[in-house]
Amino acid sequence: MLFPLKIRQTRDTIIIGEIYRFNCKAIRICCLCIILSSLLVISNALPPVIRVGAIFTEDERESSIESAFKYAIYRINKEKALLPKTQLVYDIEYVPRDDSFRTTKKVCRQLEAGVQAIFGPTDPLLAGHVQSICEAYDIPHVEVRIDLEYSSKEFSVNLYPAHSLLTLAYRDLMVYLNWTKVAIIYEEDYGLFNLMHSTIETKAELYIRQASPDSYRQVLRGIRQKEIYKIIVDTNPTHIKSFFRSILQLQMNDHRYHYMFTTFDLETYDLEDFRYNSVNITAFRLVDVNSKRYLEVIDQMQKIQHNGLENIQGKPYIKTESALMFDSVYAFASGLHFLNLDERRPNFGIQNLSCTSDHTWDDGISLYNHINSAISDGLTGNVNFVEGRRSKFKLDILKLKQERIQKVGYWQPDIGVNISDPTAFYDSNIANITLVVMTREERPYVMVKEDKNLTGNIRFEGFCIDLLKAIAQQVGFQYKIELVPDNMYGVYIPETNSWNGIVQELMERANLAVASMTINYARESVIDFTKPFMNLGIGILFKVPTSQPTRLFSFMNPLAIEIWLYVLAAYILVSFALFVMARFSPYEWKNPHPCFKETDIVENQFSISNSFWFITGTFLRQGSGLNPKATSTRIVGGCWFFFCLIIISSYTANLAAFLTVERMISPIESASDLAEQTEISYGTLEGGSTMTFFRDSKIGIYQKMWRYMENRKAAVFVKTYEDGITRVMEGSYAFLMESTMLDYAVQRDCNLTQIGGLLDSKGYGIATPKGSPWRDKISLAILELQEKGIIQILYDKWWKNTGDVCNRDDKSKESKANALGVENIGGVFVVLLCGLALAVVVAIFEFCWNSRKNLNTENQSLCSEMAQELRFAIHCHGSKSKHRPRKRNCLKCSAGTTYVPSNMSSTPNAAGVHYNYFN
Repeated sequence: MLFPLKIRQTRDTIIIGEIYRFNCKAIRICCLCIILSSLLVISNALPPVIRVGAIFTEDERESSIESAFKYAIYRINKEKALLPKTQLVYDIEYVPRDDSFRTTKKVCRQLEAGVQAIFGPTDPLLAGHVQSICEAYDIPHVEVRIDLEYSSKEFSVNLYPAHSLLTLAYRDLMVYLNWTKVAIIYEEDYGLFNLMHSTIETKAELYIRQASPDSYRQVLRGIRQKEIYKIIVDTNPTHIKSFFRSILQLQMNDHRYHYMFTTFDLETYDLEDFRYNSVNITAFRLVDVNSKRYLEVIDQMQKIQHNGLENIQGKPYIKTESALMFDSVYAFASGLHFLNLDERRPNFGIQNLSCTSDHTWDDGISLYNHINSAISDGLTGNVNFVEGRRSKFKLDILKLKQERIQKVGYWQPDIGVNISDPTAFYDSNIANITLVVMTREERPYVMVKEDKNLTGNIRFEGFCIDLLKAIAQQVGFQYKIELVPDNMYGVYIPETNSWNGIVQELMERANLAVASMTINYARESVIDFTKPFMNLGIGILFKVPTSQPTRLFSFMNPLAIEIWLYVLAAYILVSFALFVMARFSPYEWKNPHPCFKETDIVENQFSISNSFWFITGTFLRQGSGLNPKATSTRIVGGCWFFFCLIIISSYTANLAAFLTVERMISPIESASDLAEQTEISYGTLEGGSTMTFFRDSKIGIYQKMWRYMENRKAAVFVKTYEDGITRVMEGSYAFLMESTMLDYAVQRDCNLTQIGGLLDSKGYGIATPKGSPWRDKISLAILELQEKGIIQILYDKWWKNTGDVCNRDDKSKESKANALGVENIGGVFVVLLCGLALAVVVAIFEFCWNSRKNLNTENQSLCSEMAQELRFAIHCHGSKSKHRPRKRNCLKCSAGTTYVPSNMSSTPNAAGVHYNYFN
């Protein structure tokens, strides 16, 4: 029994050992499987650290876009939602803008460091070089810039909306707003030419100009001259402030202009100067500021320093470029996340590449495909790609309003324009405003039409009515015209400490006052005025003076009285001078009978009567038969001839003018003449600015005129301009009125005229209540109408082209020939006196020379000879005989004009007259 028991125990022991050996083998196999499966999982997981590269330009160092890039990586590493076991590490390089060589070297260094993607740069030139390197080595290139190329690029992912879709957005909005005439201002060379091609379907007339900050004003001025009011602005965001300044300087900021900016960050600019001018400004916005994602991210970003956020009306805002950079990092992380979940992918490996090698990254194409197919929720809305381009996105449409710039709709590629606030583009808040316009009936400014069936504004016509219509169309408002009840412009009444007329209505209920209303200090203290639309002054209206009656001696009018007196004095002076010169000059003494040469008797033809006769004959241009022989007398005669030539020519010319010009007798020529006389009364419009001018003037003449008018208040003041003109036509009355109304009256009545010049200078303006917001808008409208010549056209329409203008001969009526005075022909008298002086000098020389000549023949002293000759010239009586041949004897001492030679005569008679008879 013992042996079988032992065998059974041995068999059990063997079975237990076999079982134990089998279990150990199974355990080893299970452990091996677990180890192999763990190794497989480890080999398929993302590496714990992934390096990404970023290229920023030097001007983007520590900018908002760099801050957004760093914050996105920090947020991904902290959340662990997308990459729970992987940390992103950034490698940032800064390069100068437009330096492609240095950029290439920086990118190659990043590839050698093992980056798995490269972000940026935003510069289009540098981005092209970086893209070529990434494409060569299969590195995903993530961009956030506008790309104008339509073809897709390998390994390129761009979060900026496709340019073709942006041009489609601009076109759709233009179609919605019904723009038919558009100006496009672009700055970069590429500009919006794609938009130009895309607008062919809209049939819009385009005016395309390239501009820079230096030429903004010139380009805008050309657009204004062509009257284009719809403008698309595609300029560098850094230059938009300069563009705004040019708009304000050229006053292109009223309700007619509509600007569409291509920048997505218009909210970040100061638009305070445009809010209250009703100018239309529209833009798109890519950042979805109302999304839950945006509010969450912005709230967290505020807690860090150097977040790069903008502050807009007390709220934080991230710029579009920074938001795109933030979304691009999350798009890259989403691609890594879906790559990690892909079971079919090969093992993900990290490689360090070299620009000197042709080896590429094997997993680059896989990562690019997952980034391209990933969908994420970002600050700029949903982010998804088609061939590396962003195809589905939403643009908010922004419109500037008085409160702030607001969202009025949105645009999507598959939907188009969807406007939630249609009234935003039609200024309904302004166009529906009806202003009460106060005026006063005054020709030709405001006139009531004769048709009694008319009602409303069409009852009125005139210059101010047309001006108001043009201003309302330009500024944008409706209006209702009312006449002032008391028919007064407005004057301060010291007794009641109040105003009347239009000024009172403006202070109580009216919104505007459009009339011939003068801007002055008193009115400006209680109401506001716009820029003057017309400049004028105070003039004197008077009846045309009667014609001067014809006088018997009117032929003497061409020369003034003093000239006639001077001519008479010159006539007497020259006659006596000629007589004296002839007596002194020995060459005027001649032998009356040249056949008898041996005689002492000579004669002088210039006696007193002959001298006056010679001067008279030459003055009347008839001659006298007497001719001077001596040099001195000829000088006198020549000067007198010149004198007569000038005097007679001037007289003849002015006589023709006096005979052809109608001369008027005007009792007054200026305001001083009016103040110094009492026969003609004068006054002005009661309760107007002209009356205020004289009342408040500090000038003595005007104070004197005001005292005169104040003492005769009932007799000189009139209620209307028509009453004043009627009194002028009645005679003996001068009406002091504003020059524009005076010009209107003179143009239509040939019996009226203006006396003197203007007494002051002032202007007509449109009046508004104090602090009215319409004043500046209307002032800008007036300035533009003046520059375009519209106001001058209206002036000519109502002053000169009405068909009732007086056709007077202004030249003959207003011209007046004046008598010639000393200041006109006084020089000829100077010439005459100088000639007489020269003649005196020559006569003295001739006298001395002849005396010396006679001295040589008779051995006589020079002094005695000169004394003897002088006595003979002065005292002409008796004969003068000397022991030299041909001594002079005065023929007046003889009974006749003959003489008897001494060798033939006997004893002389008692009178000393020689007789001789010839057969």
